[in-house]
Amino acid sequence: MEPREVAAAARLRGTITLPGDKSVSHRALMLAAIARGESRIHGAGDGADVRSSAGIAAALGATLERTARDDGNADYRIVSPGADGLRQPAGTLDCGNSGTSLRLFAGILAGLPMTATLDGDESLRERPVARIIEPLRSMGAVLHARDDDSRPPLTVVGRTPLRGIEHISRVPSAQVKSAVLLAGLRAEGRTSVSEPVATRDHTERMLRGRGVTVRREVGANGWVWVELEGGVDVQAIEERVPGDVSAAAFWLVAAAIHPDAELTIADVGLNPTRRAIIEILREMGATLDGAPIAGDHAGDGDGDGGVGEPIGDLVVRSSELRPVDLGPAQVAAAIDEIPILCLAATQAHGTTRIRGAGELRHKESDRIAGIAAGLSALGARVRVDGDDLAIDGPTRLRGGPTNSLHDHRLAMTFAVAGLVATGRTTIAGSGSASISYPSFYADLERIRT
Repeated sequence: MEPREVAAAARLRGTITLPGDKSVSHRALMLAAIARGESRIHGAGDGADVRSSAGIAAALGATLERTARDDGNADYRIVSPGADGLRQPAGTLDCGNSGTSLRLFAGILAGLPMTATLDGDESLRERPVARIIEPLRSMGAVLHARDDDSRPPLTVVGRTPLRGIEHISRVPSAQVKSAVLLAGLRAEGRTSVSEPVATRDHTERMLRGRGVTVRREVGANGWVWVELEGGVDVQAIEERVPGDVSAAAFWLVAAAIHPDAELTIADVGLNPTRRAIIEILREMGATLDGAPIAGDHAGDGDGDGGVGEPIGDLVVRSSELRPVDLGPAQVAAAIDEIPILCLAATQAHGTTRIRGAGELRHKESDRIAGIAAGLSALGARVRVDGDDLAIDGPTRLRGGPTNSLHDHRLAMTFAVAGLVATGRTTIAGSGSASISYPSFYADLERIRT
């Protein structure tokens, strides 16, 4: 695909309907695959990553019917024989570019009496898998990967039943936590995961909504402990997927940094473990209405989106931004939104510091290097020191060439930068946006007035 050009916009106005939350969509498909009976999912994201999970569910023996919607999302009807009735796949399970598909399905496969190999594209083959191999092995499954068990393809030889474990996760990761909990459903006894800060809790909420008791405690030291009992069947249900707050982040920043903007983002998922982007932008001074700064306790199951996923509309306007100092806990809570927050920092009055962002080096690309190079090419002042970034602002950005490294979040960040930069901004690998947000560029053009 040829590089895409984005020119500055005179003003931004309109209402955005988001793709269904990618994290919730993945999990809804996976849980439907292991739940006996008929499940229905309304408004799932329809990007390439979510379709990878749908394809794997079908390859394991679930029957899926997908219906495209006018809003760019999809509805699914899934009929499954349940975990005990799933079959050995005929070939390699293709995860595409989706690390979530690979890691969470590894947890499911660990508890099934079959052998399966998970693989993906060139980018996915560079993503680390050792962190899920270690706990799943300790539960009794056999796992092998290339490069001394560090990178995909990942072969899983499952076992029924597994052994319940107490896993301590030194590096916070919702994907590792979810893989262990999903394996724990097929384990004897209790399985628990402890992590130093709270990561997104969609798996816990969605398991509760399907009849599984999941306990959660926060220690005096801030560590979060989650536990479930094995041998519990997951129930088939009907659910609605909320709009993806990680996708909303691009429009929140676009309006906040543009001198003449007012955007409404409809039906956003406001899960407390995903709202860090909203809270950070408010801390930066963004004029942002429509969601509580804090409030409902993670895991309460309040709200009406997904299963226990609160939903609301957000309205954001042109803002005067100030810098922030984000530590490792805040970075972990907003890990997918850090690239677009770096763009916001270029327009804040002062120096923004982002510390302990090493996890960004293991995403679809090295996002620390990618965001620093791309924003610097547009005239931003970005310094990298190990896994820390410092960004000076405000800077008048100028259009120029950027490279997304085929990373969807970098592609969309540079496109938003183009809305406020002088001249024209070009984005190499711009088509990667379709991985999570197929209608992104159509929405971008629609809000320009």
